Amino acid sequence: MGTVVQRCDFGKGDRIGGKYRVENELGEGSFGKVFKVKDSKGDIYALKLLKLWEVHPDIRQQLVDRFDMEFETGRISSNYLVHSLDHGLVEGNPYIVMEFCPGGDLLQLRNPDLTKIGKQVLYGLKDLHACGKVHRDLKPENVLLREDGSAVLTDFGISGDRNKRMTERNIMGKPTQIFGTYAYMPPEQVKPKRGDATVLPTTDIFSFGVMMYQLITGKLPFGELNNENDVVLYIRNGENGNWNRTLLQKRNVAFCKVIEGCLMPDYKERLPTIDKVLELMPDDSKNINSSYKPTYNDNAPQMSIHNGVLLRIMQGEEYGRTYKLDELLHGGRRVITVGRQDASVNNLLPVREEESCYISRKHCTLEVDFSTGQWYIRDGQWDRAATDNWKHSLNGTYVNSTEVTGYGIVFRPGDIISIGDVKLRVEGY
Repeated sequence: MGTVVQRCDFGKGDRIGGKYRVENELGEGSFGKVFKVKDSKGDIYALKLLKLWEVHPDIRQQLVDRFDMEFETGRISSNYLVHSLDHGLVEGNPYIVMEFCPGGDLLQLRNPDLTKIGKQVLYGLKDLHACGKVHRDLKPENVLLREDGSAVLTDFGISGDRNKRMTERNIMGKPTQIFGTYAYMPPEQVKPKRGDATVLPTTDIFSFGVMMYQLITGKLPFGELNNENDVVLYIRNGENGNWNRTLLQKRNVAFCKVIEGCLMPDYKERLPTIDKVLELMPDDSKNINSSYKPTYNDNAPQMSIHNGVLLRIMQGEEYGRTYKLDELLHGGRRVITVGRQDASVNNLLPVREEESCYISRKHCTLEVDFSTGQWYIRDGQWDRAATDNWKHSLNGTYVNSTEVTGYGIVFRPGDIISIGDVKLRVEGY
């Protein structure tokens, strides 16, 4: 970043960006501060300021990119996400202006309607996942309450980034701040088996189970988390699925099935989609289902194929870029190779990533069946040097939460393809 970054210490009455007057500070984290602000019309908002002056220059641009992505995520048309309204720079430090939620977060809520709150959280996750996003840091503090008492998700940016622990330990020097993060992380994220685990919707589903267990029982499912010694046991209990089911049965038996399905240690055995979680949620006599309007549904234009199929990058360095697959098929070709952008490999669809070691040079293969018009995706690519002439990716390829094998599976409009930390939505056009 070439912009000069200066320290900003704002207090009550100060103006940020010339438009927003600080009422008070709402909170502070490793990377940012959140203020309650008022504009010239007297309207109240929340303003999140990224503290770049406290961040090492080497990682500033990466955090700014994540911050920009958080702003874009907040523009998703959803009743269950905190809305982004404005953004700007002050003394070289980016800020986001968001809707203000006066009810605080879930930890401040007394005697909550657990079914209502739980479903509203799930609706927010459903909308995020439909747009190729994974929250990554779902916990009670990141669920806010509007004036009417409805729950909305927030903080779907930097706080959930996989580099959080690295930056906190090495840049901020505050290792104790990581304990809370471990409380909600699934085993495949704490100890990935290969490279860095691809973040899937099942990550949020596990976190939802932990959060609901905590709201119901007042305890974390896998034990206490007060120091580094507790972390080791907590992680082990999570890996083994060892949690206090008896306590949950005593407090709220209606949630037992859904939490059991969310807390499965193996993500392949976990409830795979938000719809599956919703199916197991307790009945709600207030019938709040009628108020849910999905961001994308079967009637959306993106779900219909008129001329062909495209992939839209929903998360990644080239956010918003589209690839019309049919236009990549030249000279009778029916196969499209996909992988990390690298001069040594001639991929028809090269993908850029901030930390490209999570995308293989030969990551996956797309193939069309001209007789049916269906598209297939296979993990890996043809490689004469490989043992069986097929080289698989290092971190896997996924459609929604399903891992793709070398044999391949069909993908259709509405599906989300995960390649490393990049997510692409399948759309028709």
